[in-house]
Amino acid sequence: MNIDFPPPSSGVYNNAGSSRQLLNYLEHEDLERMQQGVYTEGFFNLNQDNLYKSTVANDIDTNIGQLLKTDAKFYAIHVSPSEHELQRMGSTEEEQAEAMKRYIRKVIIPEYAKNFNKGLSVEDIKFYGKIHFNRDRSDNKQNMHCHLIVSRKDQSNKVKISPLTNHCNTKKGAIKGGFVRVTFFENAEKGFDWLFDYNRQLAETFEYCNTMKNGSITDKLKMQEMEIVNTKQRTNVQMQQHTNVNTYVGSNRIIDFNTPVQQEIRTPVNQLTSQSNSFDNIGSLFSFLSTGADIGFDNTTAEDQQQQMFRKKKKWKRRIT
Repeated sequence: MNIDFPPPSSGVYNNAGSSRQLLNYLEHEDLERMQQGVYTEGFFNLNQDNLYKSTVANDIDTNIGQLLKTDAKFYAIHVSPSEHELQRMGSTEEEQAEAMKRYIRKVIIPEYAKNFNKGLSVEDIKFYGKIHFNRDRSDNKQNMHCHLIVSRKDQSNKVKISPLTNHCNTKKGAIKGGFVRVTFFENAEKGFDWLFDYNRQLAETFEYCNTMKNGSITDKLKMQEMEIVNTKQRTNVQMQQHTNVNTYVGSNRIIDFNTPVQQEIRTPVNQLTSQSNSFDNIGSLFSFLSTGADIGFDNTTAEDQQQQMFRKKKKWKRRIT
């Protein structure tokens, strides 16, 4: 999961004035999709979908109490799942869009509010989201992502909050609290895994990527060693799962159903085991099979075979005489 805060600029991310410039940019994809006859997603917030741009602009631009002309009035956040994460979120664009809105509402905004350490809740954050389905300069086949615009002030228009502050949970001075971006990224990742039951590999984690980008040589080597160990463990698990599919494990031995002889008895064995669960081990299974002449087993003992051979020899001698 890639989450970033685009820095304020003189372009569309100029956040010292009205939000309309950024909102106009966020709607650029809608016209193309409508011309193609493909559905579009409107703006959304914590409780509502398909909101108009004018509604969003008015709400953000009027929530600026006690802010100076040059102060930031809002901030932008990008939330971009990886291709594997998108596959977990749904198989269609509609499913992925609904999953993204659920993720924003249940994980991103609650973690955003909590991370300021000011006692804020998800209801205190004034935000709007816009989902895009295309991503320029991306190699991903699936490109759905979300743009968030978050007000600098809380819903009460009294508390200033900034995710770009350098303060980290300060308790003294004019500014209390802060925003620890590393904690936010880690918790947002854990929240995704919880919400979608996603089995994240080490190389996909924020900890791994952050260490490989910003860590020391020692930390990078340790992380690489951990990835090698995890890769071997995954390989062993996959091999074991493949083996379990093609073998029947008994208490004393393993029957490989891939061998020619065992392939012949695989069907009757499966039928018998499905009818009864009373076979505690492989010995009892073959004991049962040995009594069934209808599936191709010879029930004659060695003593019976010797007597048959003796009678045949005796008949042969009589013919000669």
